[in-house]
Amino acid sequence: MKLIKKLYKAFDKGVIVPVTKLFVGIGRKLKKVNKPLEILSKSKSATIVISLLFAGLFCYYIQERSNTLLETNAKVLYGQPVTAIYNEEEYVVEGLPETVDITMIGTKANLYLANQLPTQAVSVDLRDLGVGFHQVDLKYKQAITSVEYKLDPSTVRVNISPKQSMTTSITEEVLNLEHLNSEYSISSINLSANEVIVKSTEERLAQVAVVKALIDVDELTDPHVGENNLKKVPIVAYDKDGKKLDVEVVPNEITAVVNIESPNKVVPVVIVPKGIDKIVFGKAISEIESSIDTVTIYGNQEVLDSISNIEVEIDVTDLDKNKKYTKTIKKPKSVRKLSENTVTVQVKLGDEATAEVSNVKLSYKNLGSDYVVQAANDSINELPVILKGVKSVISDIQANDIEAYVDLKGLEEGEHEVDIQVTGADKKVIYSPKITTAKIVIIKK
Repeated sequence: MKLIKKLYKAFDKGVIVPVTKLFVGIGRKLKKVNKPLEILSKSKSATIVISLLFAGLFCYYIQERSNTLLETNAKVLYGQPVTAIYNEEEYVVEGLPETVDITMIGTKANLYLANQLPTQAVSVDLRDLGVGFHQVDLKYKQAITSVEYKLDPSTVRVNISPKQSMTTSITEEVLNLEHLNSEYSISSINLSANEVIVKSTEERLAQVAVVKALIDVDELTDPHVGENNLKKVPIVAYDKDGKKLDVEVVPNEITAVVNIESPNKVVPVVIVPKGIDKIVFGKAISEIESSIDTVTIYGNQEVLDSISNIEVEIDVTDLDKNKKYTKTIKKPKSVRKLSENTVTVQVKLGDEATAEVSNVKLSYKNLGSDYVVQAANDSINELPVILKGVKSVISDIQANDIEAYVDLKGLEEGEHEVDIQVTGADKKVIYSPKITTAKIVIIKK
């Protein structure tokens, strides 16, 4: 009974009296506004009842909050790293997961506190185990003892093998080359080491097909022509299928010097009209004006050496009057950049004329290396060629400006009759052989 009286006095002093004073004060302020409120504020019993009501609601709220905090809940920590304790110089451990998930079970208050604390390490101690397969338990140092921790997985099967090593050469592989300035080219790469030591199990070492130093262009700071230093170049081992192997590489990083150059070449732009034989009857191309005559190409030197010009095709089929074309210059394969990407071409027409050029020499192309051409009894070495174009253009064309040839690709030993083809340097002219076929004899050397 004494305990109940003490609790009542404490509740009366700590809750009822303060709440009552609050409502009395509010009642005094509102008595001028509303008469019923004034009456209510003067009634001590009414004030006590209201105070008890609000005190009960307040206690109910506190109780509900307490129940919520005391309810059992669960929270999952995903991808927690696993650390193995063993002699890394002597052994290799396989089968150990890199990460595990941890489920924490406890009250909401404890889970909140555990989540604020630094994540502890998941570990497994293998120092007392020998070579072979073992079933081991993963351990987690609990941050709060009142919270239950469950690991997934909690038990794993590992294989402990003696570590072996081998020395192997390394090659470089350039990553993200497309991100390099298109005017630049990597001429050479000098690595700080040519060999590395690879350590793992005997079985894993047998799978190593190649070890590469990964030169990432994105890691170059302010790439420029000349020497570019690259630090911390990772070394990675791959199997024959190009899959990265989980082996130890010593050293696992090296430095490299990346030499950058900017080879380029200026080549002429050649406008090639297509459908020239289908221009409106009686007309021919008198002039082709191009907005640019040359273009600078960028790429590896061997690629540049193989390119003598850049051709731009325009379709003049059914052309019946002067016309202006805007064309995109196609970038040749393996060329990284062109100094110009578009060209404007003005084509002008004139009256068509015809001329004949005699004594154009006949040549052979694409003959197999095991064969030679022997003249037939009625074979020809020279032929006349008919030219069609504007008179001012065709009048200056000589025999040595024209190429007449037969294509012998795929032909074998024996006598053959082949078509004669004719081309010329001036693309505004139509070239036609007056003799359309030639007889040849192919014999073995």
